[in-house]
Amino acid sequence: PALFMENARKGSIVSRANSIGSTSASSVPNTDDEDSDYHQEPYKESYKDQRRRAHTQAEQKRRDAIKKGYNDLQAIVPTCEQQDFSISSQKLSKAIVLQKTIDYIQFLHKEKKKQEEEVSTLRKDVMALKIMKVNYEQIVKAHQDNPNEGKNQVSDEVKFNVFQGIMDSLFQSFNASISVTSFQELSACVFSWIEEQCKPQTLRDVVIGVLHKVKSQLY
Repeated sequence: PALFMENARKGSIVSRANSIGSTSASSVPNTDDEDSDYHQEPYKESYKDQRRRAHTQAEQKRRDAIKKGYNDLQAIVPTCEQQDFSISSQKLSKAIVLQKTIDYIQFLHKEKKKQEEEVSTLRKDVMALKIMKVNYEQIVKAHQDNPNEGKNQVSDEVKFNVFQGIMDSLFQSFNASISVTSFQELSACVFSWIEEQCKPQTLRDVVIGVLHKVKSQLY
């Protein structure tokens, strides 16, 4: 009986030890599987967050660039600063900014064309002045070669005859080129006549012809 009681006591101790061991084991975390899941899940979320953050930053940069572009257009285009009183308190929409920019570019193209035409006209004037300069240089040289020729000055009648001859020649070409059917046609003909008959070379030929005619009448 003593041996039986001793074995029973030992069995009870072993049973309690096993129970405590199983309880302690169940409280210990599984370091293989659970640690693996614990590390992988935050990595996936971090990667998604990183992509989302990069996309958000790229989108914000794109919007900032567009906003800066519209702000630059409003600063460059003068008409964007001159708002109507009805919309002065409102911010210009992107559509209005673009339309005003287009209008301003078209205005600049017209101004450029107008300036090019003015430059062309000035070049013609320069050419005419050069021709006049050459003629006056010839006159001065002629006076220097014949100092006594200047003493025989022409009368006012001769000067009037020269002027009359020039005007008569111009009026003949003007009368032959101008139509008076309507004011619009008259205006178009006048400008066309000026461009064709009032060129420096044409006027020079007219003046030379009149001078030769008057000279033949005097001598």
